[in-house]
Amino acid sequence: MKKANHTRKHVADEELVQRYRKSRDITLLAELYGRYMTLVYGLSLKYLKRPEDAQDAVMQLFEQLVENLKTHQVNNFKPWLYACARNNCLMELRRRHRDISITLDENFMESPLDFHPGDTNPARDATLRECLDALPEKQRACVQAFFLEELSYKEVGERAGFSLKNVKSFIQNGKRNLKTCLESKGVSAHETE
Repeated sequence: MKKANHTRKHVADEELVQRYRKSRDITLLAELYGRYMTLVYGLSLKYLKRPEDAQDAVMQLFEQLVENLKTHQVNNFKPWLYACARNNCLMELRRRHRDISITLDENFMESPLDFHPGDTNPARDATLRECLDALPEKQRACVQAFFLEELSYKEVGERAGFSLKNVKSFIQNGKRNLKTCLESKGVSAHETE
């Protein structure tokens, strides 16, 4: 005869997020994160290559979630966590390799931007990172996947669970918002031909 299972395995991710937000009970977050730790580790290993770096990224992301979930409204935890983990890895790679470039394609705007973080202007690099981080979550995720990871629209949509139309919209709006943010901070865009 089986024992009754009184664990929260059948509790939806989003319900655990809500419970954590109300109670700040770290065990709820640990349970939720535990469901996807393998996914986060695999993604981190894919980007960072070394197992010890991937393990560090898994722990670092958990620490970030303790704070982020207190303020962020998360309606679909798994894709949100995936985007956070990917962004965390990209930021780590950016710190390591200051030559990652973001070239925003002409197909989206008449005046494309060409930014090279770390080129010779650390202030501009910091502003670019700040503006990327300020984009709405869906725009940021799509812009980074498309431009930094060079994924196709279809791949971005499949990963994030967005339609092709939404992916194109998020990228176009994200690019426009990025340009507006940079210009509002006094960073001029280099026009490409």
